Amino acid sequence: MSTLVSAGRRVLPRGWADFGRQLAIWFGFLAAYQVARGIADRNPPRAFDNGLHVIGIERHIHGLFELSLQRAVDGSHVLATLASWTYWNSEFTVLGLALLWVYLRRNEAFVRFRNTILLANVIGLVGYVLLPTAPPRMFPDFGFDDTLQSFGQLNHGSGLIEFAANPYAAMPSLHAADALIVGLVLFSVCRTRFAKILWLLWPGWVWFSVMATGNHFWLDVVAGVIVAAIAGTLIYRNPFRRRRATAAAA
Repeated sequence: MSTLVSAGRRVLPRGWADFGRQLAIWFGFLAAYQVARGIADRNPPRAFDNGLHVIGIERHIHGLFELSLQRAVDGSHVLATLASWTYWNSEFTVLGLALLWVYLRRNEAFVRFRNTILLANVIGLVGYVLLPTAPPRMFPDFGFDDTLQSFGQLNHGSGLIEFAANPYAAMPSLHAADALIVGLVLFSVCRTRFAKILWLLWPGWVWFSVMATGNHFWLDVVAGVIVAAIAGTLIYRNPFRRRRATAAAA
């Protein structure tokens, strides 16, 4: 037991108690979030109507840009595989590992990082309740395909995905919002040039992937970027003000 405590002191920046608290916060939020998403998934006709409205707006503004991305993915097995992997893993695997790494290695940046992610997802959940929207893959008559490649038994029709996910959660894109937050935070805390470039490119790659696989409209992505900007501004504004005050005093 003492060995485990000692190991925790060496590896965990704030000890086992704080680490357990962070896990409880995160998994408690995920549980509540899934319940709320299930409650929001109650009006498919409205979700399809909203999806048609998004299609109409996009066709009026710039056309269905997502179709060009889908055709690019259709023509390359490698690109399709990478885009599918990104869609399945960016929102949980990469996000979870990024949170864990920042907690362990850049702990001073962790709380604001975590809070920004949580706030963005709460805002997104409000959007799902007020504006349920069917994703592009549900509109094959307009040329959209569900181009996601399944890995093992993982696909939109699997029991796990149907149980955990809201199929009408296109607007806003939390894939887009969380990727932007992860990319900017990891860019700011990583110390090597390669890592900084990688994380700076990460949001753009996720945005491409979610559109190319038929899971989000480009308007969903724009809405996700706005959500990330709002959450980041609300969480980080006080530190910015303190820095400006310190600079002014100096």
